[in-house]
Amino acid sequence: MENVISQPHVPGDEVVIRKSVSYHPTVWGDYFILQAQSSPSTQECDARMQERAAELMEQVRSMFKDTTDILQTMDLVDSIQLLGLSYHFEKEISEALNRVHDADFNDQALYETALRFRLLRQEGYHVTPDVFNKFKDEKGSFMCTLESDVKGLLSLYNAAHLGTHREIILDEAISFTRNHLLSALGDLKPPLTTQVSLDLETPLYRRMRRLLARDYIFIYQEDATRNDVILELAKLDFNILQSLHREELKNISLWWNEIAPFKSLDFSRDRLVECYYWTLGIYFEPHYSRARMITAKVIALITIMDDIYDVYSTLEESRQFTEAIQRWDAKTVHQLPEYMKDYFLKLIHTFEEFETLLALDEKYRLYYLKEAMKAVSKAYFEESKWSAQRYVPTVEEHLQVSLISAAYPMLKCASFVGMGEIATEEVFKWITSFPKIVRASTIIARIMNDITSHEVWS
Repeated sequence: MENVISQPHVPGDEVVIRKSVSYHPTVWGDYFILQAQSSPSTQECDARMQERAAELMEQVRSMFKDTTDILQTMDLVDSIQLLGLSYHFEKEISEALNRVHDADFNDQALYETALRFRLLRQEGYHVTPDVFNKFKDEKGSFMCTLESDVKGLLSLYNAAHLGTHREIILDEAISFTRNHLLSALGDLKPPLTTQVSLDLETPLYRRMRRLLARDYIFIYQEDATRNDVILELAKLDFNILQSLHREELKNISLWWNEIAPFKSLDFSRDRLVECYYWTLGIYFEPHYSRARMITAKVIALITIMDDIYDVYSTLEESRQFTEAIQRWDAKTVHQLPEYMKDYFLKLIHTFEEFETLLALDEKYRLYYLKEAMKAVSKAYFEESKWSAQRYVPTVEEHLQVSLISAAYPMLKCASFVGMGEIATEEVFKWITSFPKIVRASTIIARIMNDITSHEVWS
């Protein structure tokens, strides 16, 4: 809930009227610092898990070589992907999907047809939705005989969510399958009940992969057709990754604790764990550890910056702060109010820390990230002026500023900073040019952000 408080800017100065928002305190505290203590026994256990996982991965690679049946190949790929193991088998999956794509596939049932469509389309293969026309009757509706094929309906439901504009048959498929899956839900048995319920809540393609892997492990182990080698590997891999992610959270929490004691910043949100969790939606794989650490810190820092502009600073302080951000020079810190000094110096020092993490030929990336942060600062200040002047912008004016203040273009840039060779300078030039895909995804994020904010604060 928002209220207004009176607070002196500096002892002896006139009283400054500030807004204040009562954010719920963090529920995590030092949990990840205290829980992630390593010991010789845990290190030995981790080593054994790594060794066993390596043995199992070789067995799975043999499965890819030995499986020639197209349906079995598709089921193998699907299980590996849903269990969160695909990053271990990128070469094998690519070769398998090439075989699936090239195979004759005209006389298959609904489950197989939809599974093929989903597996290929989600990896960028050109595949037409016309393959589903054979499941329609002479009136152009999906055949009523499909209603009892729950496995096929679920396969089509998830495939149809990979549709693009004007693929009307896929829109029809979502409506058709959803209605019949809901009707059938009460008559299903585990693990199909669980799978249908979860997918109806959030289709596969929209699920966060780490949560999907955890959910699917429980579904897969109840499946009578499961492969126990794959199941054991999935459980081991999940625990290995979880251990890594907890260690990363420990390190980020230690960094955050250098900011948290600042009483001058206690008006801002403490959502560090949630910031880190956001990065897992981008990349969870071990080789992106550096990237996660950098991105999580950037999200945490931009959250404080947002709160400085949005709920605490006066318009004049916002102007001074914006000018300091544009200069990006620690020598200008004396011009700022005390609470801004703490934040500004931490921002500068954190970016200096980022520079030490990057190789010599990667350091240019921070230029693009700094420029993106400066753009967000300018957008925040523009919104502060609107608020102070009680100005209601037009939709066009709003989007011109709010698509930047949403911070998603900046965070997309941040997400590449810690990545490996794939993040070339051409990538940074492209992503900071605000291409269509970045603009479109930012519009979605901005609108969802506004809807949620309205629901929370109204």
